[in-house]
Amino acid sequence: MRTDPSETGGLFITRRPGTRPTQYRTPPRTAGEKRRRADSVVAAGLLALMVLINLSFWGPMPVACLWVGGHLQHATDNIGVGLIASFGTLIGLLLLGLMALKRLDYMWILVRRASGHDQRRGVIGRIFMICCAIGAPVFMVWLIGFSGAQLSGAGNMGI
Repeated sequence: MRTDPSETGGLFITRRPGTRPTQYRTPPRTAGEKRRRADSVVAAGLLALMVLINLSFWGPMPVACLWVGGHLQHATDNIGVGLIASFGTLIGLLLLGLMALKRLDYMWILVRRASGHDQRRGVIGRIFMICCAIGAPVFMVWLIGFSGAQLSGAGNMGI
């Protein structure tokens, strides 16, 4: 066969299988203007939900994990159990949150397409970057200014 890579020096001369542009017999049916507006509102709601989940990585999720670990430490009188429970719960919640974000991102792409936009890529990376850019400085301000943590060991010596 003339397009076999072994006969053409390893090069694909023609289009690879399954990469032909989609051709419709008839153009796809488009929704009315009201439906497109409704889809845009749903897309905005999904985007807001993704931002809330991303921001929860910086506050509510770690606090909930520390709460679980603190209760288990108190119940067992063993700090190791509390630490393992806190870290295990945190990893589990982060993975569940990322799985939810990925599914919401797929839904957002579909809803954006339904609202008439040529949406091919998701927005999860940009949301994650923006939430990190907001969350890290807010956490640092809290840690340095309001948490009560001392940054040097000399604070308790009266120096």
